[in-house]
Amino acid sequence: MNKKLAAALSGGAVLMLVLSGCSEDEGDKVTDWAKSFCDQAKPQIQKRADAHQIIISTAADSRPAEIQAADSKAFKDIADADRALAKAVESAGVPPVENGEKVQKDVIAELNSTAVAYDGLKKQVDALDPTNQQKFAEGLKDVADGLTKIEKMDQNALSNLESGELGKAMAQQPGCQKPTPSVPKTPSGSASPKAGATATPAATATTSATTSAAPKATASASAES
Repeated sequence: MNKKLAAALSGGAVLMLVLSGCSEDEGDKVTDWAKSFCDQAKPQIQKRADAHQIIISTAADSRPAEIQAADSKAFKDIADADRALAKAVESAGVPPVENGEKVQKDVIAELNSTAVAYDGLKKQVDALDPTNQQKFAEGLKDVADGLTKIEKMDQNALSNLESGELGKAMAQQPGCQKPTPSVPKTPSGSASPKAGATATPAATATTSATTSAAPKATASASAES
């Protein structure tokens, strides 16, 4: 039932981790800006990775109430992380790129907008009734549909920083490297895509949610009885 959520989040997991660039030579301003931002961003990137793992770890054979609690926490953590990343962009100052002031303003606005969207998903999942299996499954599918749209916002949020000299400088900073989730995986593992996977979230999500949501809910109901 939760596979679609995990799939959509998987794309967001690489939001700041797949960075590209051109030249090996970096100016002091570019390197300094990248270090300033990435040092502040590191705990937020970790928080996002942990949130993704929470979703994935509860994706298989979990009861509706467990899924609800896990998704709610994950959405809150990602929203908080995006707001903190927006503050990190602001704190680092105007990035040394063309139209730097506009780039900074746009990135901050996009991250804050994404955070608000995740807050909305948290409220939506909190409002689901885990005791009504069929309605819970249907409601979770709606949440997952919304998540695929928000994931696209997440991917676009830092796109103007993730190219050229600045993108390469960020990629070289430890703070912007791909983290290892600190949330333990379930012993049996999960069939859901792992955080950082490169599969297209929308395509994976669309094929899985409609076929798995109701059966998963029924299985969860049986487990509770």
